[in-house]
This record gives sequence, structure tokens and C-alpha cells, in this order.
Amino acid sequence: MLKDWFADRRLKQAEALLAADRKADAFKLFARAAAAGNVEAQFRVGRAYLSAEGVPPSRLDAVRWLTQAAEANHVEAQTLLATLYLHGLGSGSVELGANPAAGLFTSAESGAPDYERGLIWARRAADAGSAEGQALLAFILTSGPEEMRDLDQAEIWYRRAADNNSPQGAFGLGLSLLRRAQTPEERATANDWIERAADGKLPSAQYLTGLMYETGSGRAQDMPRAVALYRTAADLGVRSAMARLGLCLMEGRGCKKDTQTGESWLRRAALAGDRDAAALVGEMYSRGGELPPNYAEAAMWFTRAAEAGHAASARSLGLLFASGAGVMRDPQEAARWLRRSLELGGQDATIDLAKLVLEGAASQEDGRQSRQWFETAAGNGDLVAAFNFGICLAQGVGIARDDRRAAIWLRRAAEGVVNAQYWYGRMLIEGRGLEPDPEEGRRWVERAAETGMTDALVLLAELHVNGRSGFERDHHRALELFERAAGQGHVGAMFALGALHGGGHDIPTDTTTAQRWFRKAAERNHPHAQMMLGRFLARGVAGETDQSAARDWLRRALAQGLSEAAGDLAALDATPPAGRAAAS
Repeated sequence: MLKDWFADRRLKQAEALLAADRKADAFKLFARAAAAGNVEAQFRVGRAYLSAEGVPPSRLDAVRWLTQAAEANHVEAQTLLATLYLHGLGSGSVELGANPAAGLFTSAESGAPDYERGLIWARRAADAGSAEGQALLAFILTSGPEEMRDLDQAEIWYRRAADNNSPQGAFGLGLSLLRRAQTPEERATANDWIERAADGKLPSAQYLTGLMYETGSGRAQDMPRAVALYRTAADLGVRSAMARLGLCLMEGRGCKKDTQTGESWLRRAALAGDRDAAALVGEMYSRGGELPPNYAEAAMWFTRAAEAGHAASARSLGLLFASGAGVMRDPQEAARWLRRSLELGGQDATIDLAKLVLEGAASQEDGRQSRQWFETAAGNGDLVAAFNFGICLAQGVGIARDDRRAAIWLRRAAEGVVNAQYWYGRMLIEGRGLEPDPEEGRRWVERAAETGMTDALVLLAELHVNGRSGFERDHHRALELFERAAGQGHVGAMFALGALHGGGHDIPTDTTTAQRWFRKAAERNHPHAQMMLGRFLARGVAGETDQSAARDWLRRALAQGLSEAAGDLAALDATPPAGRAAAS
């Protein structure tokens, strides 16, 4: 008895020291009382080792002392031990609030759980009347290994916990009832329990209740109420709530619009692992708004979302690599992410991957798969797939080249696909896979050109320049068509405009305009334009002489394999110094 008296006295002294924030001194007294067999002190020592109160943290020591207390029927120790085993004893620190079980009902990450030991201690705590223990036991019976699950028993224990004013019990009961609800009344009852858990400050319940008020599901729609719940849950670390709050602030739904704070919450959710939030941030940067798009930033967030399994982000990332926007252009990397999008169920990536295949930037296996997709969809009446299947046949992608079959599928697709009109018309003009019919072919190409299709505009222009395949030579018409295509960014059309204005055609020579178009194409890496710009600058054809710049453009053309530029470079190098000076 005297031993117990001393232990109780040390316990009271330790609590007084703890209240005075003398944690190290308090721990020493707790430890003495625990060693003397005081069960409450054993529990307090275990907690101290977990939360590093007056002593360095130690999971092993925490479990040792909590187990001693739990075996002596200390209910809080039993509950905390069950929580630890369910979180995984090998994971990081566990937040110890007034209710240790609450952590299981949040989105926080944990280590590998030990359900068997957790079940033992949860059941002992539950049988002793602990509301937290009852909620933990129900959680294991709901979410544990298949052989442990018993949903009917879980609902009974959730109800007992809820009747004992446990927010976790109310939340679990609400989810259990919602899972099997079939009538509006049953769903309303389930929602009432979930909202009761939200009122009990359970973050996950606050988020879910916010969703109810936002969507009007089981509740009258109330956006301000939803935002308030999201904000509370977000402050407590629920990443889904951070994402919803960020969206509401960005759009001004249920609150004053605040783009900057909204974006900040979306970023926090993304950094916490919410892949949908990361995808949204990526979309914001790729789309732009008040500021121009930032594709490099978009690529970073799309990568985060894609690596977490977001199909649409994997596709967006693939498209960035395909175009070189924000990242180094890498068709192989583009194909890899597009394949990943398909693996994740993002069927929209099918056409994008097939486009890379048709450009020769993807693997043979990609080619075979793409051809199979297109063939199946084309057979089911998909005109876009019919066009792509026709291109596969025309170029031998994933299948042996067959111009005759290609023409058949392209003709079918031409009824509704502009690109197919261009391709079918081109095959008629060239006599590929069918008898040549330049007149019919021109009608199809003109039909595509009327929609503004760049390749169709360029093909018609080239035919009018050369006057071949039954086309009338008409340089004025060609000029008009090339200008339309150049206005859409077609580099070849820019070079052609330089050539037309440069002389020797049925339009007035205009070397200044010619040089301007050559420069536009050269700056976009067109090798022939680079060579022509070099010649113009070296010889002063348009009145401007710059031999240094001329050398630079000629070297760039030569580096791209245009051997003709070598002669121009040699001629420049052979020019006497005086000649150079005079020319400049």
C-alpha cells in the first residue's frame, strides 16, 4: 500500500510539473511511478515516448510501456495500442490528440498495418466500453483483411460508438448506412450521421459534408456552408478539402473570388499528393489567363499528376513533349506518356499516339496497336478512325502498305473528315491505288482547302505553280494560297512566297518581300530558306549586305545537310578583304 501511495504521489507531482511545462522533470517522475507498477504512469510514459514529451521519441519503448498498461486493462492504452498497430508501427510519428483513433478517419498516410494485433486491443477496449475502441473495432471489421471483415458487426459497433458520442462512430455509421441506402429517407439518415461527425470536428466528415452541401446531395445546396466546411477540413490537412476550397476560391463559388489564395490551396493539395489538384494546377498554367501560359510549370505539375496515375495529365504531358512546349521536344518521351495515359484508361490519347506513329516517332509495337485500334473503330463506322486506318495502309504503319485499300478507306472517311478529303484527292491526282483522275482529285483537295486546311492550300498552290496534273499554271492564285497557308504558320509556304517574289515567275519581282519571307522561314529552321537568306545577304540582292550574317545562315543550312550551301560559303571565304569592305 505504501508503494502505491508513493507512486500516486509521484504521478500527481509529475502532472503538476507537466502543467508547468517542465516536461523532462515530469517524465522522470512518471518513469519512477511506472517502474513501481502504477498503470496510469505506464500509460503516460508510453505516450511521452510517442510524442517526445520530455524524452527522445522511441517507438519500441512506447509500445513496451503501453502494452504493460493495456495488459493491466488500461482502456486508453488499449485504444492507443490498437491505433498504433493499425497505423503501422514502422511508420513515422502518430499525431496524439485527445482522440488517437481519429487519425484512421483522415487521409493521412500510414505504414503497413498490423490488423491482427490491432483487432486484439481494439476488441478489449471496445468490450470495456471505450467509444474510440468501438470505432476502431468497427473500422477493422470494415476495412481489414477479407477474412476479418464483418459489415453487419461493424455497423453494430459503429452505432455503439456513435451513441457514446464518438465522431468516428458517427462517421463510420453514416458511411455504413449510406453504402446500403436505397431510399431518400435512408440516405438522409446516413447523411445526418455524417454531418453529426462533422459537427464533432472530424476532418474527413467535414469534407464529405461540404460535398453534400456543394452538390445538393441529401442536403439543400448551400455553397457558403460548403466552403466553410472545406476551409475547416483543409486547415486540418484534408487534401481533398484543400482542392475543393481552392476551386471555390478560384471561381468565386460560395465565397469572394480570390484567385491567388485559390491557387495556393490547389498547390498545397497537389503537394500533399492529390493528383486531381496537381492536374488542375497544370491545366491552369497550360491554359494561361491573366498571364501568358507557362508550359514549363505546367509540365512539372502534369508530371506529378501523371506519376500518381492521372490519365488526362499523362496525355497532356505527352503532348507537351510532342510539341516541345515547356520541355525539350522528345517524340519518344511523348509516346511513353501517351502509352501511359492509355494504360490508365485515357482513350483520348489514342489519336495522339497514332499521330506520332504516323510521323515515325513511335515504336513498331505502337504502330501495330494503333493500326488495330483504327481498324476496329473504322469497321464500327468511326470516320476519323477510317481516315487514320487509311493512312496506316497508305504509309505501311503497323501493316503492309496497300494503296488500293487505303484509297477505299480514305474515300469513306472523306464524307466527314477534312484530312481525308485532302488525302483522297491527293491519291486521285497521283494515281495511287486507283486510276488517276486529276479533276476529281482537285475537287476533293479544294473542298479541304475551303475549310482552311493548310496542307490542302499548299498542295493546290504547288499544282498552280507547276501547272501539272491537269492544273492551269496560275502564279497569282498560287500566291494567294501560299499566303493563306503561311498565315497559319506553314514554313514551306513561307519559303515558297520568298521564291515567288524573288523573280522568274508570273508576278512582279519584289526582292525585299522575298527576303522577308525567306527570313521568316529561315528563323523556323527551313534549310533552303536559310541558304537563300544567306545568298541575299551576301550579295545584297534586296539592298542589305551583311556577310557575317550570311555566313551564319549558310552554315546553319549546311549543318542541316544542305550541301549546296557549301559552295556559297566557299565563295564568301574567297572574297578579298577589300571586296568584303566594299560590299559592306
